[in-house]
Amino acid sequence: MPGLLAQFAYLQLLDLLTTLTNLASGVGEANPMIRSLFVIAGSALGGLLAAKAVALGLALHCWRGRRLRLLGRVNLFYAGLVAWNLVALLVQTLESAHA
Repeated sequence: MPGLLAQFAYLQLLDLLTTLTNLASGVGEANPMIRSLFVIAGSALGGLLAAKAVALGLALHCWRGRRLRLLGRVNLFYAGLVAWNLVALLVQTLESAHA
């Protein structure tokens, strides 16, 4: 699997894991579209897996269409999103420790 597509898939996995960890820690989902998928799918995991399936399909479409610059920018966005998830988890953990 070419590099950008592999990076995208890895970032999707990290986003999935950090989001699930945040939800388990009491941090809510900020994206209203993803929250809607939770309801439609009947669970957070189901909603996240549906979102990731769509995202991977779009990334594959970009890769096949040679939209590599776009895919690289999307990877940067998801890297930032994973970092945001980690900061949210850290803040929640620190708040719980001081409560």
